[in-house]
Amino acid sequence: MKRNWLFLTTILIAGVAFVACNNTESNMNSNANANAPMMRQTSPTATPTPRYTAEQAREEREKAKANKETIGQSLEDAWIHTKIVAKLIGNTQTPERKINVDVVDGAVTLRGTVDTAEAKTEAERVAKETDGVKKVTNQLKVVPAAKATNANPSVNANKPGIKNKGKTP
Repeated sequence: MKRNWLFLTTILIAGVAFVACNNTESNMNSNANANAPMMRQTSPTATPTPRYTAEQAREEREKAKANKETIGQSLEDAWIHTKIVAKLIGNTQTPERKINVDVVDGAVTLRGTVDTAEAKTEAERVAKETDGVKKVTNQLKVVPAAKATNANPSVNANKPGIKNKGKTP
């Protein structure tokens, strides 16, 4: 379990580093054409996808299978799964390890349990905003976290204000 967490954290850090390093181009001609008439400059708006290999996809499928998740056979499905899982880990509003992410032909299904309706909505938003996702089916169930209660009266025996049922302190 620690190894999976470490690997997913590494993927997340690598993704953030990639995005940060990707914006290093500068326009060397910005001053060269200062006197020329204004021309419309075009630049790509989408962030290029890093090279995702068949080996990485195979590893992602193995991890998904261990978590009872399904990934289609395409590289794109494996890459979508990797991106969604990394986003869910990095999002403090979503309990990633309670959410199973299935990806087949760009269609994402979210399964599992979350503590709040907000976490369910946030997980769906994260999946929908991921590049390459065609459809999201949110099957997450909202199950509020149980309050920690201590059924052992002997633990509470010496606490002020708690009745000591038949036991002397």
